[in-house]
Amino acid sequence: MQHLATALQGLPPSCGPVRLVAVDGHAGSGKTTFAGRLAAALGGAPVLHLDDIASHEELFGWTGRLLTEVIGPLGRGETAHYSPYDWHSRRFGPPRPLPPAPVILVEGVGAGRRALRPYLARLLWMELPHEESWARGRIRDGAEQRDFWVRWVAAERDHFAEDPSRPYADLLVTQTQQGYEVLPGRG
Repeated sequence: MQHLATALQGLPPSCGPVRLVAVDGHAGSGKTTFAGRLAAALGGAPVLHLDDIASHEELFGWTGRLLTEVIGPLGRGETAHYSPYDWHSRRFGPPRPLPPAPVILVEGVGAGRRALRPYLARLLWMELPHEESWARGRIRDGAEQRDFWVRWVAAERDHFAEDPSRPYADLLVTQTQQGYEVLPGRG
């Protein structure tokens, strides 16, 4: 993990002074856990979770808001502000600051979408088949979220059919018994 962190820190900035690194993959593929470990290896790099940007009404329709609230300010070297979504109360909370940092991780399904790729220093894809990822996600979320998962799977299929990320991934990440293996992608 430290080798990857060092490589990312050595990249040229991609969004103002920031090296924006996307961690994309299917729901349940381990993006959040991996991004947390990578952030720690980067010395505490900020992680923007796309679950904070998306909502029940906009599972994938949040691009404009992300570009306006986060990408634009970071690109100007300013502190971004976004309002994280509360999935239980179904409303957005108070604005949260995201100051520029040498590396910021953007983690979530759709992090490598077409509209964001021009601002990314690297796109990482969690390499786990969608059925296995979704099964892990359903177990994680439990029976309470069963109906949501039916809607989610259809929305994720549609999203990646229209705007696939994996073909543009710079690196493919697989989980192993010892941690993670990072392989070159086609990006």
